[in-house]
Order: sequence, then structure tokens, then C-alpha cells
Amino acid sequence: MHCPKHSGKPAGLGAHAGHDSASHLVAVGSGIAASAAAASVTKKTGRGLMTKLTKNPFVIFGLGVAAGFLVHRYRKEIIETASRAGEKGKDFVLQQKENLEDLVAEYKENEDDAGKTGKPGNN
Repeated sequence: MHCPKHSGKPAGLGAHAGHDSASHLVAVGSGIAASAAAASVTKKTGRGLMTKLTKNPFVIFGLGVAAGFLVHRYRKEIIETASRAGEKGKDFVLQQKENLEDLVAEYKENEDDAGKTGKPGNN
């Protein structure tokens, strides 16, 4: 399958190969999966190898550089996702606040109705 913008180049291998956000998410997800796999392997093989690697300053520096590169590369997506999550959280809190106010109003209304009818057990 060829890319419509670049004739002769296969889709995904052209000048705009990295602009698909789904491929970015897949790349990040595969990195997370690789990290999880590495963690499970290190747990099985023991702590000795991981201890030696984490004490090596070059490994720590390399991990920091890789993390910084990924954060810089995907900074726009990270900011978008965080802001969307914040907005959804605010909406959720406001919705729950409205629900609580409705419940309190309904309870007070039921209390008033019970007081007017003179039901026993109402203090």
C-alpha cells in the first residue's frame, strides 16, 4: 500500500511516518510493555543483575537520557492527555456535587411532606 502524499513510498515509511498519533501511542505502549517484561525477567533471574546495573552510573545516565528524550518527543500528547484528564475530573466532581445537592433537596422535601401528613416517628 502506498502513501497518497508520497508516490512510490510505502505508507508509514515516508516523510510523515511519525505523525500518526496512534503509532506514537503504540510506540509508547510497546516501551511500557518492554519495561514490564524486563521487570518480570529481572525478578525471575534474581536481584544480582539488576543491582549491578542500577549501581552503574552510565546505565542510570542512559535511562535518564532515554526518559528525557521520550518526554520531550511526546510532550504535546502528554500535556493534552493530562489536561483532558483534569477537565474530566472537574466535570466528574461537579456532577457528583449536583447529585449530592439533588439528594439533599429530595430528602428535605420528603421530610417536609412527612411533617405535613403527621406521620409518627418524625422528630
